[in-house]
Amino acid sequence: MTTGIFVTVLAVVFGALLAWGFRTLPGERWQILATIPLGKGADGSWRGLNLTYYGLLSAIAYAVALALLFVLTGAVGVPVFATLVVCLVTLSVCVPAAGLVARVVERKRHTLSVAGAFFVAVPLSPLVLWLTDHLLARPMGYRLPLLAMLAAMAIAYAVGEGLGRLACISFGCCYGRRVADAPPPVRRLFTRWNFRFSGATKKIAYASGLQDVAVVPVQALTAVLYVAVALGGVVLFLHARYLAAYVLVLTITQGWRVVSETLRADYRGGGRLSAYQVMSALAALVGILIGLALAGAPAPTPVLSAGLRVLWHPGVLLFVQACWLAIFLHTGRSMVTEASVWLRVRRERV
Repeated sequence: MTTGIFVTVLAVVFGALLAWGFRTLPGERWQILATIPLGKGADGSWRGLNLTYYGLLSAIAYAVALALLFVLTGAVGVPVFATLVVCLVTLSVCVPAAGLVARVVERKRHTLSVAGAFFVAVPLSPLVLWLTDHLLARPMGYRLPLLAMLAAMAIAYAVGEGLGRLACISFGCCYGRRVADAPPPVRRLFTRWNFRFSGATKKIAYASGLQDVAVVPVQALTAVLYVAVALGGVVLFLHARYLAAYVLVLTITQGWRVVSETLRADYRGGGRLSAYQVMSALAALVGILIGLALAGAPAPTPVLSAGLRVLWHPGVLLFVQACWLAIFLHTGRSMVTEASVWLRVRRERV
């Protein structure tokens, strides 16, 4: 498969998924996926734990991002075990960091921050790559292409967060400001193209009272931009332009985060500049410096077919599936909604 065909297939699949999500997910029906009865109350109803589409869509985004990461690292000859180690260590730190940073910035226990997780990942990733190279790869007679792997991780992040914005649309979080309150150019642009979230349990409804109000579709803007820049990064990566791919993805994703904060209405901490804007600007600066420091190393030639074959490795398949399940269980159990379930027999069918 050529680079052009590969990227085109990804663009068509991702574009169709995003188009469906933008049209469907703001509706009330698409927040709660299922309810598990936990205990019976005195009135005969069951107290239920809600499982959300936020968790399902987040897990899918993680799985797609990991799969793409294995394809790209496999294309430059990175052994599967090395990518597995890097993923395990990075995810084990960054997934909890999403909650910890949000707790510090927003003073809320039951929320997550991808921006906070990425801020932790920028300095962590090169360190994890360096340790994996020196402690595991080199003793086995192999040297990891650090810059290429760093670029692959950045591209995977952009795809994951881009598709992950569908989860935000489903839950009604990370929402934009009212179109009516936006500056005139923004208001004119989004008078027709906007989101209206339905359902009292959507975060936009209970946190800001904006149910069924036209708001700037900031999640959709982020999703389209991040997926597009990730695909551009894939093209550069598969042409062995690793530094360009890394810098492109890093600067545009973090630059957009700084800008997009001005379009959001959800609480982002105090101050004229939010903590997340500062984190994103610092992440871009530090990341670029790290990329430049690694730019002098020999660059391997990518072979896309070799990367695609990695997806059929049993260890990769099991790891991606395990991560999907872990992320779903971590993010899909709703901590801010509850349910009462009534069970009865349908006598007409007995």
